[in-house]
Amino acid sequence: MAREITRSEAWDLLTKYNQEPFHLQHAETVSAVMGWYADKLGYGTEKEFWQLVGLLHDLDYEKWPEQHCEKTREIMEGLDLDPRLIRAIVSHGYGHRNDVKPEHEMEKVLYATDELTGLIGAVALIHPNKQVGEVSLKSLKKKYKTLNFAAGCSRDVIEKGADMLGWPLEQLLSDTLDAMKAYEAQHA
Repeated sequence: MAREITRSEAWDLLTKYNQEPFHLQHAETVSAVMGWYADKLGYGTEKEFWQLVGLLHDLDYEKWPEQHCEKTREIMEGLDLDPRLIRAIVSHGYGHRNDVKPEHEMEKVLYATDELTGLIGAVALIHPNKQVGEVSLKSLKKKYKTLNFAAGCSRDVIEKGADMLGWPLEQLLSDTLDAMKAYEAQHA
């Protein structure tokens, strides 16, 4: 029987395989964004699960970037964790790491926002106080179109995610920016 995992256990698991502050902050950011979307999209009763998916989505990336998503599956299956959790996390590698297509709205949100949170974070760093709160939708859209800016953040994945969700790209950009601003404001 697969077991549930608490946030504390998830954090311990994450920090077993990740020590870089950047990776830990990214995990926290994506977790917060996922929780924000759970509330916005009417999945409030599943908010904690959405947040766990966000927290653990890059579990293997620091140690095994070439085996990203697959090593996570191996680790989590070895711990007999909830197959829904495993599937949701693995699906964010769809198209470039594996063929597990995001199906649930939560999986699509993770797929669409993972790269986007990195891009928004990079835009924040060029502002005077390096805060997401300083980022406007206009400046985000401008940097989004500048392909050599934060080039590691795949615009193709972001656009495919928006398409999967059936949302205009601008809605995804705006909502994710709002989610990150809300997270930052809570932790100021």
